[in-house]
Amino acid sequence: MQSLFRILSVSTTHIPLPLLTPVLFFSFLLLLFLQWSHPKHKRLPPGSMGWPYIGETLRLYTENPNSFFSNRQKRYGDIFKTHILGCPCVMISSPEAAKTVLVSQAHLFKPTYPPSKEKMIGPEAIFFHQGAYHSRLKKLVQASFLPTAIRGSVSEIEKIVLKFLPTWENCTINTLQEMKKYAFDVAMFSAMKARKLLNETLTKLIKKRRESSKEGGGGLLEVLLSAKDQKLNHLSDCQIADNIIGVIFAAHDTTASVLTWVLKYLHDNEPLLEAVTREQEEIRRRLIEANHSLEWKDTRRMPLTSRVIQETLRTASILSFTFREAVQDVEFQGYVIPRGWKVLPLFRTIHHSQDFFPQPEKFDPSRFEVPPRPYTYMPFGNGVHSCPGSELAKLEMLVLLHHLTTTYRWKVAGNEDGIQYGPFPVPKKGLPINVYPRKKK
Repeated sequence: MQSLFRILSVSTTHIPLPLLTPVLFFSFLLLLFLQWSHPKHKRLPPGSMGWPYIGETLRLYTENPNSFFSNRQKRYGDIFKTHILGCPCVMISSPEAAKTVLVSQAHLFKPTYPPSKEKMIGPEAIFFHQGAYHSRLKKLVQASFLPTAIRGSVSEIEKIVLKFLPTWENCTINTLQEMKKYAFDVAMFSAMKARKLLNETLTKLIKKRRESSKEGGGGLLEVLLSAKDQKLNHLSDCQIADNIIGVIFAAHDTTASVLTWVLKYLHDNEPLLEAVTREQEEIRRRLIEANHSLEWKDTRRMPLTSRVIQETLRTASILSFTFREAVQDVEFQGYVIPRGWKVLPLFRTIHHSQDFFPQPEKFDPSRFEVPPRPYTYMPFGNGVHSCPGSELAKLEMLVLLHHLTTTYRWKVAGNEDGIQYGPFPVPKKGLPINVYPRKKK
């Protein structure tokens, strides 16, 4: 670098003044680029940092993100560096590396998200913390989303489904938008609303609950309100509100996106749709004979439908990757990940690996008749920061598919195919479909 300075200083002494400014400017850019391309850490993973400050963000958003990551994996291997969204990053795409970052060495990689998301959810939310505070909240949140806690939600979810589906009949709907409305009603609160308005509502509800001497009726709010830390202090209103909003935010768009893909895959595979319908018709027949509505135990008798959801989660990979940040310089598979660099386990790349899922581009629910290898299937993340609401999300899908497949059919409107990203991958234009009553055979 010093030799380059000497060359530039000598070469510029004989340049006419009008040309000197452009030469110095481009020389400065060259120096900046060289410094950007060759950071002081000599054992960084291979890869490209792209242009100064911009990095490779433009490439990420001007080409298919799947191609962006897979092309670099093929060129550099299962661990490579890049610079996107204003951050130097290390991408990892092997199950072993994902396990290290998310589980076995999770204390070296703290959860981190873009500032816009943290601002919307709130800094006290469970997603942004680790250590004792996170562990305490994780237990409380998980307690409200375990199967034992949500089994009583089936009837309420079914009421919402039965309210929604008739409004779709003989209409053209935007699948993604309708699924967002459905997920909104199931969650009762919308994470898409301004945090301020939702926080004001929750604060009033929290105050009302705290002033009440009656025993709570359960649920996440009640569990968090009654929780005390090791010093026997109640969680603050801000901590409670942030965590309720956080769980809703995590579930809202992802559930809607997955359901949109489920309808797309079933539409494109009529034999599979009929097989799912037969499974659901048998459950419906038993319900009619017993004269009762759908219950938790009935949702446990949907193996094929459950595998369709599993395969949708793998193929669509709504959660393409997650963000972590190195809390110190970390020795990792022969390289150094500098402190403050983002580390992104690439779930989509792992889910679409031929080594773990033969013919990965083929939609084949039968592959889940045998459990996948550990850390090769992570649709909800993994480790201490995995999504606590995953079981509720699956329950929402099963209840909706039970009624939809037995009562209706749908046809994709138009012939435009493809994927759009915003931020999750979904079918183009949100998958517009025509919904009509199913003809009983």
